Amino acid sequence: MNKQIVLVAHNIRSTHNIGSLLRSCDGLGIKKVYLTGYSPYPASKNETRLPHIARKLDSQIHKTALGAENTVAWEYIENPLQAVSLLKSEGYQVAVLEQSKNSRKLHKFKTPQKIALIIGEEVNGVSKELINISDITLEIPMFGEKESFNVSVAAAIALYHFRFS
Repeated sequence: MNKQIVLVAHNIRSTHNIGSLLRSCDGLGIKKVYLTGYSPYPASKNETRLPHIARKLDSQIHKTALGAENTVAWEYIENPLQAVSLLKSEGYQVAVLEQSKNSRKLHKFKTPQKIALIIGEEVNGVSKELINISDITLEIPMFGEKESFNVSVAAAIALYHFRFS
């Protein structure tokens, strides 16, 4: 059976990161993307934002998504706890991608059939509140001078691992 993988992107500030995430999710066959918090999101049929704001954000996301905003199922839910609760009720194991003293190395993690990945803010990462309600915290080992990857790159690495492990 094909794995069911979803992404929860919480408080991602950059429209370019959102576009890149959507494009990577398209390429990896991710089932759905939940955009939460202040993460920008593409224009939708049931738009509640002012038209000029929705158009501007949609255009910026499209620069890196290149149409993936129309091919990947996505939903905006302001409260990430609501998205996580929904996913848990559907039987998803919830993993957070974050460096912490209790995190496991990504390459040592065997992906279950239903997995949800939470990623967080570009600078501060995933909040303690989201870490505390997740089932596992995973991290990508770093070998250079930098402490972490760009959020969209890190998510793509983790989602690729989920697809093939």
